[in-house]
This record gives sequence, C-alpha cells and structure tokens, in this order.
Amino acid sequence: MSGEVDDDLWSAIGDPTRRRLLDLLLVDGGGTATSLGQQLPVTRQAVAKHLGVLDRVGLVHATPAGRERRYRVDDAQLARAVEQLTSVGSAWDARLQRIKRIAESIQQAQQD
Repeated sequence: MSGEVDDDLWSAIGDPTRRRLLDLLLVDGGGTATSLGQQLPVTRQAVAKHLGVLDRVGLVHATPAGRERRYRVDDAQLARAVEQLTSVGSAWDARLQRIKRIAESIQQAQQD
C-alpha cells in the first residue's frame, strides 16, 4: 500500500446505511436494491443511490439480473479499505502512545 488514504472510499464507507448494505451483501453474497431495501428502513430508491456510491468507489459491482441489477462486494477493494483502516489505526495508536508518554513525563516532573 502506498500509505495514502482514499478519501472517496472512506466517504462512501462513512455512511452507516452504506456500511449496513456492505454487511448485508457480505452475509448474503449479493443482492438487488429491492431485496436489500426490504431489510433496511429506507426506500428502494435510497438503497439504489447508496449502492451507486459504493459502485463508484469500487466496493461493489453490479451485473444485470432481469429488470434489476445484482450487486456483490468487490473483495479486493474491501481488502484495500481494511488495509487503509489498519494503517490509519496504527498511526493513531502511535500518536496516542506519544501523547501518553508526554503526559506521564509531565506528571512525573510535577511530582518531583
């Protein structure tokens, strides 16, 4: 990984409805806007728009299924997102450890 975070990817994942759609697609192995909409408290049209966002960033791919499109998660792009999250998490863990050491140093200096 290049170490860069894909803002479009994270913007897409940042929405709770889109995360729930990804969960449903992963569990079910795929679905249409109609089938997914039946499992969420949003309209089919809203589901279709959310799926469009996920499709644009490559997290899902659609194939024609009759009058609808069947969506499935792109495993490689999801793995890329997880890798980015892990990298960002590690960087923040290191920052927080530095802050903790500074705070402990200040506290120790005040006690001396």
